[in-house]
Amino acid sequence: MPVGGLVPQATDDAAELVVRNARIHTGDPSRPHAEALAVRDGVITVVGDDKDVAPHIGAATKVIDALGRRMVPGLNDAHLHVIRGGLNYVLELRWDGVPTLRQGLAMLREQAARTPKGQWVRVVGGWSAEQFAERRLPTVAELNAAAPDTPVFVLHLYQSAVLNRAALKAAGFDRDTPDPKGGQIVRGRDGEPTGMLLAAPSALILYSTLAKAPALEGGDRKTSTRHFLRELNRFGLTSAIDAAGGFQNFPDNYATVIELAEAGQLSLRIAYHLFPQTPGQEIDDLTRWTETARPEDGDEWLRLNGAGENLTWAAADFENFTQPRPELAAGYEAEFEKAVRLLMESGWGFRLHATYDETIRRDLAVFEKLAAEGLFPAGNRWLFDHAETVSAESLDRIAALGGAMSVQNRLSFQGEAFVRRYGPGRAADAPPIRAMLDRGLTVGAGTDATRVSTYNPWVALHWLVSGRTVGDLALRPPANRVDRQTALDMFTRAGAALTGEDDVKGVLRPGSYADLAILSGDYFTVPEPEIAHIESLLTVTGGRIVYAAGEYEGLDEELPPVSPAWSPVAHFGGYQASRRAAGAGARQAASLGEVVAESEQHRQWRAARGLTPDIATTPFDPCFVL
Repeated sequence: MPVGGLVPQATDDAAELVVRNARIHTGDPSRPHAEALAVRDGVITVVGDDKDVAPHIGAATKVIDALGRRMVPGLNDAHLHVIRGGLNYVLELRWDGVPTLRQGLAMLREQAARTPKGQWVRVVGGWSAEQFAERRLPTVAELNAAAPDTPVFVLHLYQSAVLNRAALKAAGFDRDTPDPKGGQIVRGRDGEPTGMLLAAPSALILYSTLAKAPALEGGDRKTSTRHFLRELNRFGLTSAIDAAGGFQNFPDNYATVIELAEAGQLSLRIAYHLFPQTPGQEIDDLTRWTETARPEDGDEWLRLNGAGENLTWAAADFENFTQPRPELAAGYEAEFEKAVRLLMESGWGFRLHATYDETIRRDLAVFEKLAAEGLFPAGNRWLFDHAETVSAESLDRIAALGGAMSVQNRLSFQGEAFVRRYGPGRAADAPPIRAMLDRGLTVGAGTDATRVSTYNPWVALHWLVSGRTVGDLALRPPANRVDRQTALDMFTRAGAALTGEDDVKGVLRPGSYADLAILSGDYFTVPEPEIAHIESLLTVTGGRIVYAAGEYEGLDEELPPVSPAWSPVAHFGGYQASRRAAGAGARQAASLGEVVAESEQHRQWRAARGLTPDIATTPFDPCFVL
């Protein structure tokens, strides 16, 4: 686009993309602020102002005017289940950002009407009952009323799932179905399942039930993954570290992202981990993988980053804060030591799921035993994930062994449950982010989406800065919060360090990947509650415009239509852009409105059962009574 004072003049080595008139936060301490940058061959070549980029503008250069908006390095989610999320995205009805249960049920009812026979309606993660004005889960009766014949599965955090009558039948649950280990099928007086499944404490019952729903096949997997990546680009994400997870088999479930990478169709850089799936077979899997591949195999778009987040199943704890902390099996250390030794001797890094300090202390004892043999620190990148209750002593031991940390905003969604079990004092340091940073540890930040937290990174950034849940409960005091720049660094530079790419990623400077986002609001100056509502208006990954909205709509790459056509994403999209934060008076008025709506629904329910006269409520003013 022609801009006054910037006319094409370059003939050789002209930039492919120039962005100007921006308030650029570079993340580079040597030049923290700039106004323009130029890109060639997917790499930043110039960072400065108009006069610096002008000589690089040629006839074919695309010039973007940021209109004075804030630009930041592309975000990097350091713990995201992006591969699994992509394979399921178009099948899921997202309640992420939905402000009321009433709206969520209306969406569910509409989706059930268009879902073909044999398919399920599934609400899987990204929401909490605490975000709703009603502050509650849907009931089985509400699901039955919304979808009498279509199976409906609603997952709530790592805690529970609500199924309607049709889903119980489709999943094969009846009075004779035994409770699985670590889970409970809630039953009525007659012994029949009611539709509630509880993690007690293991979420395996929830995920194994969800796995019974039909999966995508063929080309729909690629289409789903591309639309999920576009949805992540919508929030300024340009990179993610895939933490693997249960029901994500290698290489089968990785085939889709591999095919997209080969075709040059990834819009998000992915560094992935490998997670042994079969208890008792973990060492065999790890041996096979270490003999055939090495971390950093791949390229800047798709690369292996190591093993985890489980190495052996017996060493993994659970994160269901409605249940007591699980006691891990005695003696798991023997197999766990074999796995860690194999990885360290093979030059592999790893990440470990560990919620509780009790687990972390047992793992560290194994590492310290191997350190006596010279295996720690050995240059391999390794880290603990989650670590909500990690102690100061354990952090010192992690630092001494050359480890790192990755924290996620799981307590944005589970904070109220954590407080009920452990109290506000423990919640104030869950996790102890400031203590991690004060020890010089690399601390990456992520979401752990999509089964619990939403994939929207700005919700996580808001949690890092404010210490508040999506239900607006203050958990962490100022002493355990971080400032906005530190939080952004955790979502950019730290994530790049966890994949060994901090020399080319996470900072906007010459020689770095051209990964950036122009934001809808200035992250550094908007009121704190507004941070969660920021989106990207223009996202660039490797010099390609991968998402464009507002004034830039239409500049991004075209995607194939969402398929299947009945997909919830085709009709509702993904994250539901929630209302901007309102003042106290407006919030109170909105809450009163929800109460009135709930009261009328309750009146209708009682009237339908003959418990009250069926007389519609009418305005009544006693001042006019004669």
